[in-house]
This record gives sequence, C-alpha cells and structure tokens, in this order.
Amino acid sequence: MNAIDPNRFHRGWQELGQRLPKPRALVCISAHWQTRGTAVTAAFHPETIHDFYGFPDELYRVRYPAPGDPQLAGEIARLLAAQATVRLDPTRGFDHGAWSVLSVMYPTPDIPLLQISLDTELSPAAHYRLGAALAPLRDRGILLVGSGNMVHHLGLFNFNNPTPYGWAQAFDQKLQRLIRERDHQSLIDYRGLGDDAHLAIPTDEHYLPLLYTLAVQGQDEPAHFINAEVVSSVAMTSVLIGFP
Repeated sequence: MNAIDPNRFHRGWQELGQRLPKPRALVCISAHWQTRGTAVTAAFHPETIHDFYGFPDELYRVRYPAPGDPQLAGEIARLLAAQATVRLDPTRGFDHGAWSVLSVMYPTPDIPLLQISLDTELSPAAHYRLGAALAPLRDRGILLVGSGNMVHHLGLFNFNNPTPYGWAQAFDQKLQRLIRERDHQSLIDYRGLGDDAHLAIPTDEHYLPLLYTLAVQGQDEPAHFINAEVVSSVAMTSVLIGFP
C-alpha cells in the first residue's frame, strides 16, 4: 500500500526521485522474481503485474507502462554471462517489487525499465558477484535498484501494532552499521550475524537485492539511508549508494 498511500515512506521515495539526476534507464532486482538461472526482461512494452491478493481495488488499478529496452537487455546478459547462465525473457512484465517504488520515484513512465531475476540456486556470494558485473551500467547513467527489505518476516507482522520488535530494530541497525563500515563480507555472510538474522531473514529473496547494490559501490562512495524505520517485523530502510 506504500505505492499509493501518501505516507512517510511514499514521500521519502518521491523526494528521492526529485533530487536524483534523471537516469537513462532503470535496472531493478526485485524480491518478487525468482527463477532457475538468471533472466532479464526483454519486452518492448512489459505489462504491469499485480502479484498479490487481498488488497483494495485501487492498488490493482495501478499501471506503470514504462518502456522496455531489449537492446539493453542483451547488453546486460553479456555483462552477466561470465558469472551465470542468462536468458532473455520477452514476456515478463514488471512485478510490484519494481513498480511499487519506481512509480512513486518516477511517476511519468518515460524511463526504460528492465528487471533481473534472482536465481534461486545461487549463493549470496554469487549474487554479489553478479551485482559487481553490472557496475559498468552506472557509468552510462543507468540507475540500479534493489527492491526488497533488509528485515522481512511477514509471518510475525502485527497488523494491529506497528511498534517494531526489538530484534527487528536491532538487526536493522546492525545492517546499517555494517553498510556504513563497508563490511560487505559480513553482509554477504549474513547467517553469521547472530540469532536475529534467522528471524529477520527467514528466506533470503527480500535480502538479496541489497547485495546487488552494495556490489557496485565505489571505493570512495558513501552510503546514505532514507526511510530508516522498522514497522513491526519489516524494515523500510532504503540504502542510497553514491548520492548525498
């Protein structure tokens, strides 16, 4: 609902889109596209996917008709080919991991958008290496977006009380500290970060997009945080690499 509710998270993404330089294209790694092998969207006009149920009709009416870019998809596949088996998917649309954030940051859908899937058979370290292979895209004005949650345990989410669990808040703060310290190895080996890691990351699809974005961090680039808040058992913390 953050995609359409004018709340503090919505406003944070909106303000971010207004102050970042307009990108030549958007490349999103979303928690909501998992595949065997790595896939890249390659449609000219990808559809908007509503991959959820039980929400108000207003959310299902959202469309984000950003153009695709099959040529760029091919270039991305070549960048990743040394690290993974990659295929182009000419039928895949944009899932809500992509459009829920990007439709707020860039409400005029005129920027080409592509998605890269999460290969379920790869280790966190392998996902990080794939992210590093995407670094040349940044030099071309292409914005890499990892869409997930650093803390995400919906099974424990309290819909009646947004107060964060102590373990969720502590783990979010631990991850923020490790990101500020550029301790990428500990973030890759997140299972070694204590018992709270198992509560915060019961499954890794919402965490892995973070590794793609950290992997392209330059030696002198700082990390900043916006929407740094935990709601019940979900962290809304967003990490911004390279921009103040």
